[in-house]
Amino acid sequence: MLPGFLKAQDSYQEKVTSSCNIGLTISNNGLIGNCFKGNYLLNNAPSCQYPKGSGIEHLFEGGLWVGAMVNGQTLVTTGAVDDASGYSTGKAGFDFTCGVGSQLTERSSLVSSPLYSTSAISNQDYVSDFTDSNLFVPGTKIPIQNYTTPLGLKVHFESYNWNYPFANNYVILNYTIINSGKNILDSVYAGYWFDGVVRDVNITPASGSAFFNKGGNGYIDSLNIAYCFDAMGDTAFTRSYFGFKFLGSQDKYGLHAPGIDPTKVYFNVWQFNTSTDPIYFSPSTTAQKYNKLAVGLNTVTGLDFNNNILPTIRQFGNRATLLSAGPYKSLKPGDSLNIVFAVVCARMTEDGQSVQIDDLKQKTQLITGAQWAQRTYNGRVVNGKLTRYILPTPPDIPLTKIIPGDHKIDIYWTKNSENSVDALTGKKDFEGYKIYKSKFGFDVQGSSDVLGNMELVAQYDRSDDSLFFNTGFDSIQLDKPVKLEGDTALYYYKYTIDNIENGWQTAVGITAFDQGDRKDSLPSMESGISGNLKRVFAGTVPNNNIATNLPYVYPNPYYAGAEWEGNRQFEEERKIIFANLPSHCVIKVYTPGGDLVKTIQHNQQYSGNDIKWFQTYSDPSTTVFSGGEHAWDLLSDADQIIARGLYTFYVQDLDTGKANEGKFIIIK
Repeated sequence: MLPGFLKAQDSYQEKVTSSCNIGLTISNNGLIGNCFKGNYLLNNAPSCQYPKGSGIEHLFEGGLWVGAMVNGQTLVTTGAVDDASGYSTGKAGFDFTCGVGSQLTERSSLVSSPLYSTSAISNQDYVSDFTDSNLFVPGTKIPIQNYTTPLGLKVHFESYNWNYPFANNYVILNYTIINSGKNILDSVYAGYWFDGVVRDVNITPASGSAFFNKGGNGYIDSLNIAYCFDAMGDTAFTRSYFGFKFLGSQDKYGLHAPGIDPTKVYFNVWQFNTSTDPIYFSPSTTAQKYNKLAVGLNTVTGLDFNNNILPTIRQFGNRATLLSAGPYKSLKPGDSLNIVFAVVCARMTEDGQSVQIDDLKQKTQLITGAQWAQRTYNGRVVNGKLTRYILPTPPDIPLTKIIPGDHKIDIYWTKNSENSVDALTGKKDFEGYKIYKSKFGFDVQGSSDVLGNMELVAQYDRSDDSLFFNTGFDSIQLDKPVKLEGDTALYYYKYTIDNIENGWQTAVGITAFDQGDRKDSLPSMESGISGNLKRVFAGTVPNNNIATNLPYVYPNPYYAGAEWEGNRQFEEERKIIFANLPSHCVIKVYTPGGDLVKTIQHNQQYSGNDIKWFQTYSDPSTTVFSGGEHAWDLLSDADQIIARGLYTFYVQDLDTGKANEGKFIIIK
């Protein structure tokens, strides 16, 4: 490992997908995953988390491989290799680099996004350019270790992800490989190396060989998808798949080279960083790497793949995978090759099995996701021209304002969805709205899959057609559109969810759905809940008269292990709530002897970002409070755990100067 001070000198960047339900780290040198540690920039970021926010990780790291014959010499450029600590600046086997000032840029096809661009493909694109031509990391004097003969490639990289319900479990990776050198590249193979690891890092921290050696692997040749799953580790929690799928490739000759079967894809899997196994060995020499690109376990004559290879790799172990395609006839200087893959994550279909037996039924969602990814890539011929990445689009996500109150949540939204045009049909086909909330206690009862715990609470649709329930919108439409404080939008609709427990987390989202299209055999499409999902805490609203309307604490008394704390792993994940607070105040907590324990600054924009509970069980970036409440983790200003007993708290309204006090009891 190179010294840490060198890390910030290059142009390496990382970002995480956030439109779909996969939290995938993507880097501007074509890498995916972050080795569960958040390389350089994004500490504690997900590597490949699905469902997003669940803590169930699926990928250590992955990178592009390209091999070719150059003047009779075999050359291979690798974007990532078997390495227990993953990428770092100048490390051997990580041959792609970005130029000084290189950016991982973001753009969006959503008109409502501040990153909207007419060139965007998906709800969230990441775009970068990198090369294999540097022997030193640009902007530094750091050599790329053990790297002497580049192929001479420039690579343009784009990734795509969507928040549509039918498309939120895959991310497309699009690489255009350009021969920027002076030599002809013959017998070219391109592929992707990855190390899939499916484990719940909330249950088992990502460290030590025992964490990584529990994976099972497989390959579905009809879909060109390699996959892995947790075969022995946290199987009660990690019933999901990580799939990596070849979608297609194209050079100047068309789809693959003339005479090459366009479905020819090579699958290889081997024991991670092991050289002794005669079949499942990690390639170390250039010749071995090229051979892995060009010959797959699924293509070796005389090797019984289904009855010999698959049963072996389904067993638990620590394995790396390579999925490749070719040979491409040649790449002359200036020629390019486009190759496209998809990351597909999916929950195992529940079938009553207590273990992962990896049968077709358990792979139902993986197969469906792979098919949607392929359909997305295949696109459609429009006016005689093939256009890829055309998806049926649901209506735009409703522009929403969430205002929690005492035991209730008010939802306001605009009419922006009603003018949506389906990208596939070109029609305005808006039909109605659906309102969702999470199941009570979803965050602390063994599952943190917020989208998987949403339940429909109301649905409204147009009354002027024969589709659905024809409820109309009269019961939710405001008499007059309103503007809300701090907002310029006009809100036309309002729905109130009553009987909400104060202080408990309730996820809320509203979607719009369309009419579907019988001609294309498309069902009604619905915008993704994640597009405007908020994590809401009902509670008291700002109290501007604390002289007579006293602030208070709940639960009071506080017992260790309060229900809303869930399966608390750390002392820092405790939580009590100060309520009936002014919109702008200071809270001070004292022992009975008058010693100051804690000082808390509160304002009505509070989002819970000051204590660990919300970072673990919620998402402060999407959290909405009622304005008159503030949580405390029972840690002193010196970050010490407070003792049990009676405490006094003092609240001063910083706008009026008025103050009041109260008491609460801690019981452990």
